[in-house]
Amino acid sequence: MSRMLRILFSAGQAVRMSIAVIPLALFTILMLAISLHGLTASGHFPRETRLPAMSTSAGLAVLWLTILIVLTCLLAGLFAAWRLIPWYAAVIGGGGGILVAPLVLQWFPDRFVDGKRGLIAFAAAALLLTLLLLA
Repeated sequence: MSRMLRILFSAGQAVRMSIAVIPLALFTILMLAISLHGLTASGHFPRETRLPAMSTSAGLAVLWLTILIVLTCLLAGLFAAWRLIPWYAAVIGGGGGILVAPLVLQWFPDRFVDGKRGLIAFAAAALLLTLLLLA
């Protein structure tokens, strides 16, 4: 029994496990940021439900540009997770981030979520987390 414990908790194994925790946490938070952006962006469709400021050309540019940024972050984040995180941990962590997003979005005021600031903030968070995950 003690030999088995030594094998399971050897120094090399503990180091490998602790290194994978940071990418897993970054990936989970990245999936949360992407999901929050997706929920925020979905509130701008159909066109009739948008605020007047979001119906302008600048508002539409912010909406579609942040969607493009977040989709790029999603692809890059999935690529990084594929390399760094075991698939079962990525599924659990990423799924947890996605599932908790509607609950977290309720914490933000409607002015933030319905305007440009929410889109920009969640896209910037996704971009920052993706860069940290790829570094």
